[in-house]
Amino acid sequence: MTKYSSRYASNPQAVKQYDTKQLRDEFLIDNLMEEGEVILIYSHYDRYIAGSAVPTIPLKLETIDPLKANYFLERREMGIINVGANGTIVVDGTSYELGFKDALYIGSGNKDILFKSEDAKNPAKFYINSAPAHTSYPTQKVSLAEANKLELGSMETANHRTVNQMIIGGVVTTCQLQMGMTELRPGSVWNTMPAHVHDRRMEVYFYLDIPENQAVCHFMGEPQETRHLWMQNHQAVISPPWSIHSGSGTSNYSFIWGMAGENLDYGDMDVCKITDLR
Repeated sequence: MTKYSSRYASNPQAVKQYDTKQLRDEFLIDNLMEEGEVILIYSHYDRYIAGSAVPTIPLKLETIDPLKANYFLERREMGIINVGANGTIVVDGTSYELGFKDALYIGSGNKDILFKSEDAKNPAKFYINSAPAHTSYPTQKVSLAEANKLELGSMETANHRTVNQMIIGGVVTTCQLQMGMTELRPGSVWNTMPAHVHDRRMEVYFYLDIPENQAVCHFMGEPQETRHLWMQNHQAVISPPWSIHSGSGTSNYSFIWGMAGENLDYGDMDVCKITDLR
């Protein structure tokens, strides 16, 4: 079964007036990883979709009404990262096995997508991102070991981290979708600092590896008008193009980043000086 909901774009002037509940209702995605379901959230920022599939039984990816399409990937591409036990994704009859933190890119034009778990009692947990696509590129698996790895930050600034670029130029050819995973080292808690904005693309963060009874404080908003959201394990947050996206945890953790827009240059961003944040 597929469940979906829509989120409309918000003006930054309006967001300044939001209370905590409004902010969470607008940007937090807190209903992912429901067993036996495909969950999809359709954002009007760059028509981006974030979601999940947890197949305790085989789950078929179905189209949803906002797409006005005969099948889900008729005019879309998709990236998936498995954050659970071993599973398989069948793409038009071809099977791709994904272990923990392995990724799969699926190009547009593929009609039949099926999610399966190796063990239904210990299911795969597929985190899904999707963006519109104008060209069909080959489906490709990228294991965590095959990711392009960047070592950034330091222990002195509490942000020593490994950025795993997985569905990104140089690793996989896509229309506009980019995905990867950042893993913070023990003792480091800050992600994406210095913070930045990128006006030509939006982003979604999905937090994982948060230990029990710990949390991450995610910062968003215009650089001079920031807000925060407290995040739990396997929750996601929508980041508009005008918003910073950064966070600090009560422990180290990981997060999956996904982006789409009119530019595939990973380094295209406007960095905000830490001392200028408000």
